[in-house]
Amino acid sequence: MTPRQIRTRERAERGIPEATVARLPVYLRALHSLQDRGIATVSSEELAAAAGVNSAKLRKDLSHLGSYGTRGVGYEVEYLVYQISRELGLTQDWVVAIIGVGNLGRALAGYGGFASRGFRVAGLLDADAEVVGAHICGLTVEHIDELETVIMDRGVSIAVIATPAGAAQVVCDRVVAAGVTSVLNFAPVVLSVPDGVDVRKVDLSIELQILAFHEQRKAGGPMGEHAQPEYEAFKGDGPPDGAQYKEAVDA
Repeated sequence: MTPRQIRTRERAERGIPEATVARLPVYLRALHSLQDRGIATVSSEELAAAAGVNSAKLRKDLSHLGSYGTRGVGYEVEYLVYQISRELGLTQDWVVAIIGVGNLGRALAGYGGFASRGFRVAGLLDADAEVVGAHICGLTVEHIDELETVIMDRGVSIAVIATPAGAAQVVCDRVVAAGVTSVLNFAPVVLSVPDGVDVRKVDLSIELQILAFHEQRKAGGPMGEHAQPEYEAFKGDGPPDGAQYKEAVDA
């Protein structure tokens, strides 16, 4: 059983909800910001405000870690950073491979937040012959044919998929078959994985659409009587075809 699987089992035995686990990185980010400012202790109200949650929820979340703070003092920032880091498995290094080295893959390879949070990028892979062999952030891009070898020889624990949608499932199947059980997916497609494999999906277009919804509501929202005319205009415009898209990107 891997360390990550052991911690997952321990969390389940202690009854830590997944919603709490999802908020722990947010608390950790806020705590790191406090450390950078030289703040040694923080109240639950201050930490909750920095994390964007209510203080009751924060106290309940942290109680799952056995951290209750001190009345009148609050939480010791350094120790709480350690507690959350340990719970998230960040007290050890995790080896990451990035598959797909287009603009997004290159940006991810150069992201300094990986190393400072316990993640070490040990492999960059791509299928494009023009990209293979390029030197990016101290690593040489390797051909996708070497994927399984890279995973096994370098002990890759997490695969980051930044390929086009059409290639993502095949790549995912290969990394899972090679023993990787954690996948971060940036491709605009839902991946199918067996039980025991965790996939986190990052879709920027969905986040933008959610923001568009809120912007529309703040502006008054779509009115029912205007729906049909707007629909006709929407149909008339339609999405850009491939040539229009390329022209827009090139411009």
